[in-house]
Amino acid sequence: MAENTGDKHPDELVFAPLGGLGEIGMNAALYGFGPKKARKWILVDLGVAFAGPDLPGVDLIMPDLAFVETIRKDLLALVITHAHEDHVGAIASLWPKLRCPVYASPFTAGLLEARRLGEPGAPKVDLRIVLQGARFDLGPFSIEYVPMSHSIPESSALAIRTPLGTVLHSGDWKLDPTPVVGLPTDEARLRAIGEEGVLALISDSTNILREGQSPSETQVAAALADIIGKAKRRVVVTTFASNVARLRSVAEAGQAAGRSIVIAGRAMERCVAVARECGYLDGLAPFLSQSTYGNLPADRMLLLATGSQGEPRAAMARIANDDHPEIKLNKGDLAIFSSRAIPGNEKSVNEVINGLIEQGVDVITDRDGLVHASGHPRRGEVAKLYSWLKPQVAIPAHGEAMHLQAHAEFAREQGVQHVQIVRNGELMLLAPGEPGVIDKVAHGRVYRDGDVLIASNDESLKARRGLAIAGIISVGIALNSKGEMAGEADVVMAGLPAKTRDGKSMDDVVDEAIFGAFDSLPRAKRRDPDSVSTAIERAVRNTVRNVWGKRPTVHVLVMPV
Repeated sequence: MAENTGDKHPDELVFAPLGGLGEIGMNAALYGFGPKKARKWILVDLGVAFAGPDLPGVDLIMPDLAFVETIRKDLLALVITHAHEDHVGAIASLWPKLRCPVYASPFTAGLLEARRLGEPGAPKVDLRIVLQGARFDLGPFSIEYVPMSHSIPESSALAIRTPLGTVLHSGDWKLDPTPVVGLPTDEARLRAIGEEGVLALISDSTNILREGQSPSETQVAAALADIIGKAKRRVVVTTFASNVARLRSVAEAGQAAGRSIVIAGRAMERCVAVARECGYLDGLAPFLSQSTYGNLPADRMLLLATGSQGEPRAAMARIANDDHPEIKLNKGDLAIFSSRAIPGNEKSVNEVINGLIEQGVDVITDRDGLVHASGHPRRGEVAKLYSWLKPQVAIPAHGEAMHLQAHAEFAREQGVQHVQIVRNGELMLLAPGEPGVIDKVAHGRVYRDGDVLIASNDESLKARRGLAIAGIISVGIALNSKGEMAGEADVVMAGLPAKTRDGKSMDDVVDEAIFGAFDSLPRAKRRDPDSVSTAIERAVRNTVRNVWGKRPTVHVLVMPV
């Protein structure tokens, strides 16, 4: 490692993840170089995570860029490893906070631009195209795009060279000598970088709990071709829209069996268009739009559809619910899930599968055959990467706590001198001197809620959780100058049962609570709208809790007349 020269303000090389360490998704990592108060920075990736049922109404989760905004004048660029959503999905929403150049491969840039054109108001990002294998300079950083196999074209590791040493940021990868589409992992280049000397390796932990090596895309292609070739009726295949190798394999199998290829879903259409522009679908007949579906014989068509993760608005969910406007399946048709459920999506995926089975559709998943291969490395592949690079420092990334811990133990077994588990918001010194966490930076999450961004502690989320559990009661009352109700109280309830456990009408329970609270107030307080509102709100909430066991949200509006 480089030594501290004793300079009053020595250069330092630091690493600060803002997302993706301690979780799968929302990848964003900063690298800084220079004296403590005059560092230059690059940001690697800017992705999203997907919200679960604990965040009602939230669409996407993104890293909080509060710290990046404080160093924006020294932010040289955003550098993208590949085009998956968990690495690029936050760019459209958060790039206006950065306003820096974005370096990406042609396919990645094509997808980003296609999405921008499909989203009114999306910013025009300053995109700079980088070919795999290319090397370019950003201030004190020299960055090389090293080809890596993955489940999307043009995934690259970043060899980040600095005067204090080289960092290899792996991105998502696997070892696949026959990836169907795109370049295989460049073993020769990685070995050469290892011979130069690698200070630190920040690498994918997704499949570190699995032994051996991930299957090749070519093996999956052969399995799909066999299944599709034997099918007698309609075939629908769902996979990740961005897995162009899988799209190509399915299309080749379908066309070899005399079938036309129909695509359904905007994400699929977008990826297919960009893949054709980049030449990854050369030699294949044009795909057809879903509007042609009903005109094709059952044994002469194959449908590629979005929705492999059970997304409720995607094509597969709508087909399974029998409410797709143009696509219907019948008994004896075949649905192939050429995918694996991302942790947290199992229930949604199973609901789609169950819906198809209820329609009499035959379903094949990765439990039934080799119809899917992960894009991430198992332990055998990770061991090879360590043997090629021989890093002095290992930092597990892209994983939950159990993945990071297992990866750290594995790296020690590979003989790495210094292994460090780093979490989001921690600032790690890589060089000079002893590597380790030296500080913390502002970090957190922001949520995409419809068309706006909100903080993770926004009061609206707390209110929604309450509404989801116990409903809402809205009460409107008019008061005259004598402190008397002018007419009847107006009550609207949503999300409450109609009757109590004793069979009493919930409407009657609420009415009695309103009038009981009002009548119990002294005459002077009845003239005070705030006192009336507080008393009725408390009485209604407590009364309903006593007869139901849950505390609804209660809003009371008192209007003097």
